[in-house]
Amino acid sequence: MGYGRFETPFVGRGAEIARLDEALGHARAGDPQAVLVAGEAGVGKTRLLTEATGLAAEAGMTVLVGHCVDLGEVGLPYFPFTEMLRTVEADSVLTGTLDGHPPVQRLLSPGAQDQDSGRETGVRLRLLDDVAALVADLAEQAPVLLVVEDLHWADQSTRDLLRFLLTRLAPQRSGGTASQRVALLASYRSDDLHRRHPLRPLLAELVRLPSVTRLDLGPMDDDAVARLVRSFDAEPVPEETVRRIVERAEGNAFYAEELRAAAAEDTMGGVPPGLAEVLLTRIEQLSPTAQRVLRTAAVGGRRVEHRLLSDAVELPEEDLESALREAVGRHLLVSDADGTFAFRHALTREAAYRDLLPGERVRIHGLYARLLAADDRRAGSAAERAHHHRESHDLPGALTASLEAADHAARVGAPAEEMRHVESALDLWDAVPDAVDLTGTDDVALMLRASAAAVRMGEAHRAVTLARAALGKVASHADTNLAAKVRYTLASNLMSVDNLQAAYEFSSQALALIPADPPSLTWLWAAATHVQAAYYVSELDIAQELGDRVVAAATELGADDVRADVLISTTGMSKDNRQTEAGRERLRSAHDLARKAGNAAIELRAVFNLAMGSYEAGRLDEALRWLDEGHERARRTAQLTSPYPLEMRYLRALTLYTVGRWDDALTAAGKAPSAFGHVDGAGLYVPLGRGEPGVAERAEALFTRRPFNWMASLVGGAVMTEEAALRGDARAAADWARRTLAALEEDGLPYPDVGIRLSALALGAIGDESAALRRTGDAEAAAEWAAKADEFIELARTTERHPKRNNSTGPEGTAWLLRAEAEHVRIAGEPGVEAWRKAVAAFDYGNVYEHARTQLRLAQALVAADERDEAASVARAVRETADRLKAAPLREAVDALLRRARLGPTEPREPSGDATALTGREREVLELLALGRTNRQIGEELFISAKTASVHVSNILAKVGAASRTEAVAMAYRKGLIADAGRGGS
Repeated sequence: MGYGRFETPFVGRGAEIARLDEALGHARAGDPQAVLVAGEAGVGKTRLLTEATGLAAEAGMTVLVGHCVDLGEVGLPYFPFTEMLRTVEADSVLTGTLDGHPPVQRLLSPGAQDQDSGRETGVRLRLLDDVAALVADLAEQAPVLLVVEDLHWADQSTRDLLRFLLTRLAPQRSGGTASQRVALLASYRSDDLHRRHPLRPLLAELVRLPSVTRLDLGPMDDDAVARLVRSFDAEPVPEETVRRIVERAEGNAFYAEELRAAAAEDTMGGVPPGLAEVLLTRIEQLSPTAQRVLRTAAVGGRRVEHRLLSDAVELPEEDLESALREAVGRHLLVSDADGTFAFRHALTREAAYRDLLPGERVRIHGLYARLLAADDRRAGSAAERAHHHRESHDLPGALTASLEAADHAARVGAPAEEMRHVESALDLWDAVPDAVDLTGTDDVALMLRASAAAVRMGEAHRAVTLARAALGKVASHADTNLAAKVRYTLASNLMSVDNLQAAYEFSSQALALIPADPPSLTWLWAAATHVQAAYYVSELDIAQELGDRVVAAATELGADDVRADVLISTTGMSKDNRQTEAGRERLRSAHDLARKAGNAAIELRAVFNLAMGSYEAGRLDEALRWLDEGHERARRTAQLTSPYPLEMRYLRALTLYTVGRWDDALTAAGKAPSAFGHVDGAGLYVPLGRGEPGVAERAEALFTRRPFNWMASLVGGAVMTEEAALRGDARAAADWARRTLAALEEDGLPYPDVGIRLSALALGAIGDESAALRRTGDAEAAAEWAAKADEFIELARTTERHPKRNNSTGPEGTAWLLRAEAEHVRIAGEPGVEAWRKAVAAFDYGNVYEHARTQLRLAQALVAADERDEAASVARAVRETADRLKAAPLREAVDALLRRARLGPTEPREPSGDATALTGREREVLELLALGRTNRQIGEELFISAKTASVHVSNILAKVGAASRTEAVAMAYRKGLIADAGRGGS
């Protein structure tokens, strides 16, 4: 089902195939497994997967194989999964299962459109859900193995679907279900993953999932390569030949096979060192007809259908079959049962393609374009046609095919591919004289379409760039409606990247272009955008007056989504804002209006504000309920990567962190587009609280990220301030608090709410420093720090009472302000027991970690006030919370208090070899240390920097009490922290 046969024995990969076989066994038992197989080109990934699929088939599993294809910047949405579906469709036993999954038919019939495809509402999620449901249904019949080859070439939609499927694979603790009898194996070229390769962040995300592991396929050892070389034929191979091949192959199985084949044909001696020459030499040994077929196939890509190839080479069927048999016999092509021929390796195809004359390439690309145009049965063929039209210099054909490909991507809910295809069309626009007549649209409309797609995929800065490009072109258009639309689109995009003043200016221009009387739909949207922009720049009178007019006009015209949008904006400036029950009732009305109008983007904006209002009001469970609804709605409307769902991901991670569900918070954060760096930055709070290394490095990178992102600066600066405070560096904590507030300063509102929290953190660090100085008798230095504390307590108080604040402080702000006041009392040298009691009570709204940290301060104050029994009770409560959260610094601090004040046993935990001795990441690093990896190699394998790897190594040495890396590994073996591979390991 997807692979040809290999004539050489399978050697040198016993441990790897055993690991895959074990994963398949778990999957058959209902414990789903996924293994990501990584290795350089030619190292043997395909062969390993072939052996694994053979084992799976022998065990009765349904094997479905899909391949990613290389089409450069653009791609075929979901292509490997479409290939798998073709296998299901062609199987008489399986095809009936497809009947119960209509959305999947979209991949098999690209021309089909849902009634709502014009709005793209729900298309993508229905597709994702239905693919997962189909896999589950197939698994009910027999365990399923999905194989995806060449993931480094995957389009974004394929990557998204892979992420979706893998997050649905939940490990089973007590026996699996039939629908979970699923395994997935995916291969990718690790040497193709440059720093900015789009697959890298996905891999970093996937390997954190409990059902996913990675298998790094390194070079084969020399003995295995030698056995492989000797296995090619019955005749003995001269040992000198074997030695030379082993030396040149460098552990790469494909290189070894190709070099051995060249040697057998007496060409090895004259072949230059490069493998490309070896491949070309092999190709040139074919007959002229077979060479022609091979080079024609190379233009078609890594894989080409027999029927398409037959039409392209224009040979009698008998001659074509003879040529194909020759190419297959020489191991240059492999054939599949479905009538598809594939190059044995991508490098073979690349060598054959490069060997074509430029004129030949152009001619054959043009031929493929014409053949594909006549075949409308191929899913995603428009993208292939666009590729071939471009390479054949047929620019009009490339233009129209690119837009057809964009339409197909939109129908299947693939905004990234839609944007890239539209951008490809825009690249060709000026070179095609009759582009408007040919496409029925214009370049400004295409720029707006690409900008909208960029918004849906979370690329906010790209959306701004595209909208600005449209503005540069719109002057040549006489249509004022279009000119206004470009400006309010640009204003909306600018708001998403925090360029608020510019957004206000462009929304003002848009509004000025359209008459307000009689109100039109264009005026309504321009005005709604201006209301939001005016609110953001604190022009509240303008926003309120215009908002009332828009609501009245929208009600009259029945534009429910515009009305909903303005209701959300004006709620923010009302006394009954989103923190109040009345304000949230108004937001619920906006939510219902947007749902009624079918405008998912506005509906999600309402849900985000409802969740945020609940969070700000301290109603954390209610916030999580709204966030769950928002996530589900975003999935159903293919909006997961659009701005408000991304903001909801951040808020969900923050809320889970706040209520003490730290592991869930880490999962919720995940990766996000660059313009939403604060989303994955939310994942920094947990490792910070647990004392894990590398947090400061990541937080500072987030703070300094360019272009400027307000929320990223907030998260990065807050983490850096707290990290410095935890280290006991009062000067750094104060500096980071000031630096963060300077970065976040807004026109008209110089004190953002986070100023209260930052002030309290800085005051806490200053309080620790002052207490230490008093203990050493340095009263003068303690007084200097007390003077610095006045700056921060005044900042906290001023922020809370600033006259331009629209919202009340809320439970969180109130708690931080009370903590700042209590810290200020402590800096003055007083216990401040009552001040700390108030702060503890304030954090009891549900903020688990900060409640415990404030309790620790209360316990310290109670000790100072000689209220020892209560101090011991409070300290024990802190310790219970620290243990539950695995918050090592907090546990160490409370144990230090218990020891110093002699309040009771501290229950120290010595390194014992159990899971609490090292963090999960430290155990991974330790295992790689045992394999002799350097810090750089550890960083590359774990997708962290060498510097972070070095910090992990230092922590490991300290925890196990070792003086060197070698000693650490030896001690770890003795303590049972890692398994000794030399004692029966595989």
